[in-house]
Amino acid sequence: MKGLLFALALLLFGPNLAAQSAEVRVLSAGAVEPGVHAFADQAQSELGIEMRIEFNTAPQIAKRLAAGEVFDILISPPGVIDKALADGQVLAAGRVAIGRVGAGIAVRSAAPAPDVTTVDALKQALLAADSLVYNSASTGLYLDQLFASLGLFDQLQAKTTRYPNGAAVMEHLIKGQGREIGFGAITEIRLYTDKGLKFVGPLPAEVQNYTSYDAALMRGASSPETAAAVLRQLATPTARAAFAAAGIE
Repeated sequence: MKGLLFALALLLFGPNLAAQSAEVRVLSAGAVEPGVHAFADQAQSELGIEMRIEFNTAPQIAKRLAAGEVFDILISPPGVIDKALADGQVLAAGRVAIGRVGAGIAVRSAAPAPDVTTVDALKQALLAADSLVYNSASTGLYLDQLFASLGLFDQLQAKTTRYPNGAAVMEHLIKGQGREIGFGAITEIRLYTDKGLKFVGPLPAEVQNYTSYDAALMRGASSPETAAAVLRQLATPTARAAFAAAGIE
């Protein structure tokens, strides 16, 4: 209890770091991976704290939380954190809004880039594609709704391949052939643009979907004081610049 109270005081009043440990364990959504890695370097150099990070999709994170796993810091969409807060797994104090990530379109590097600049052009590209590939996490759930609203869901399902996470989607695209189109978080696509992928562009503005991400201190964290210092650093302009440079708005 004393450790928890100290962590809350650290969050609210901002004293210098006085942590017992210089390491925190983080469970994070994969779409913000580039920004989290950049921030981890910052935390190491400015605070002397090492962040040991595990990345998962939002549905996988929810399952891990339901199974009772505890980390020091949780980074995920607000809905996941809201559920964890209601379940008593995270603390409300010190919660930090990190930013948002849009959905984008990719093809393998050698493939021609379809026109996706307007909704009509996107519809034509979807119908002309030999196959489509996207995940079954946040981006994929939105795409299902989008394709249904465009009246294309039934036509596209026969040529659609789904994967649990963005990394598997990108690997599939790199090894693909023909006129195949892939979808994913823009940040994830950019991780593969030097590995055989081409970033075609974001979804058209009229149908773009952004997923927001927050960070929170988990109840029962092994290093609450250290984790509190990391969350405070996450709210600084320097940290926000690191995330913005990684494509997180």
